[in-house]
Formats: sequence, C-alpha cells, structure tokens
Amino acid sequence: MRSYDLSPLFRSTVGFDRLSRLLENAMTGDEAAASYPPYNIEKTGDDAYRITMAVAGFGPEDLEITAQQNSLVVTGKAKKEQETGQFLYRGIAGRAFERRFQLADFIKVGNANLLNGLLHIDLVREVPETMKPRTIQIGSNGTAKPALTQQAA
Repeated sequence: MRSYDLSPLFRSTVGFDRLSRLLENAMTGDEAAASYPPYNIEKTGDDAYRITMAVAGFGPEDLEITAQQNSLVVTGKAKKEQETGQFLYRGIAGRAFERRFQLADFIKVGNANLLNGLLHIDLVREVPETMKPRTIQIGSNGTAKPALTQQAA
C-alpha cells in the first residue's frame, strides 16, 4: 500500500487537524470490515442526505443508532435464533457489525426507519442563524457608526 505525506497541505492551515485524521483513517481502513453491511449515501435535496443500509435479518430491536458530535454510529447485534433445519448454504450474513460515519459540521440526524430489510437514516444540514452569511451596511462619511472599544480599567 502506498503512503502519502499530507504535511505540506496542512502547513498553512489552522484547525484542519480533524481532516488530517479523517484522511489517515481512510487510507488505512480495513476493506473487509468496510464492506459489511452494504450501504448507500445519497443526496436527497440541497441540504438533505440519506444513508441506506442493507440489514437483512435484523429487526428494530437489534439495531442501535447513536449520533454524537460529527459522528454517527450504527450498531447491529443479531440474536441467536433456533435453527429449525439443516442449512445447505447460508448466504444471509447475520453477524454483528458497527458502522461509523463522520458527519460534516451542522449535519443533524433526522429520523430512521426500517423497511423491507433496509435501514434508512435521514440527515439534514442545519446551519445556525449566526453562522449564515449576513450583509454588513456601509455608511458614508457622516453616517458611519464608531467601532466599539473596550475602556481601560
């Protein structure tokens, strides 16, 4: 596997250390673990996304979704079922899993539902009002407001 040195990219930036860790984790990830369960990520609107995971054999009681700051963790723990017959071939995986998704800033988990073996998780970007762009009024010579300054104690 080829290793990339990303340090020149981060020499002139501040606060992007999280991005650096994400890139390192992506390059050293385990491909076998990353393939189960299969999933799709789709953009459903300007600020809306959906993660769809194929979780055949799991019920709502077997799945747990945890949203933390900039992270979404989906865990599946299948319960042992009574084997009623002898399997000649077992192709439906029922093993436990933990899938982690890194979320961008201001991405919130909406709702989740399980339908026909597919777990749908809706996400929405909600930028706080204070973070949205705002227009700054420009005054002319006589109408400009003086800048606020702190008084010396």
